[in-house]
Amino acid sequence: MAQVEVPPHLHAFWREFAASSGGDVSARFYEAFHIADSEPIANGSADLVLLGVKRAAAGLLWSNEAAGTSPPEPGSLSILTNWAGEPLCVIETIEVQITPFEEVSAEFAATEGDGDGSLEYWRQAHWSYFGRECARIGKQPSATMPVVCERFKVVYRHTREPVA
Repeated sequence: MAQVEVPPHLHAFWREFAASSGGDVSARFYEAFHIADSEPIANGSADLVLLGVKRAAAGLLWSNEAAGTSPPEPGSLSILTNWAGEPLCVIETIEVQITPFEEVSAEFAATEGDGDGSLEYWRQAHWSYFGRECARIGKQPSATMPVVCERFKVVYRHTREPVA
């Protein structure tokens, strides 16, 4: 895993987490991020993570390639923020599988916890999102586009109530 720096505005939060973990976790930092590309979805998804409903996320491998980054690996630690960039929790990646869009399972869709948890909802919502992402990076969406299916767990929560 390439060494990535914690953004300056999140240093205090990361230090709180590091102190609570009892060890040096800096080499495991992957990213600070909010889910999705709109404020209502980002904040709603963050709430689902904090409630334990959302325990997975999906992204396009092509987006990683366009950004020159690798997908997370098991053991990676990321700071989940709300849309405004305020830290909410630290997640640890448990598992990553790269799967063609059309082969994402109903079980994964349910673990991702969006909408009604069905594969039909997952496909509709993600086709729309991945279509916007493909347009941004100059790709054409397809049934075989590679999806990074990440499972994670919350390992640290912010001491304040989230603002979502």
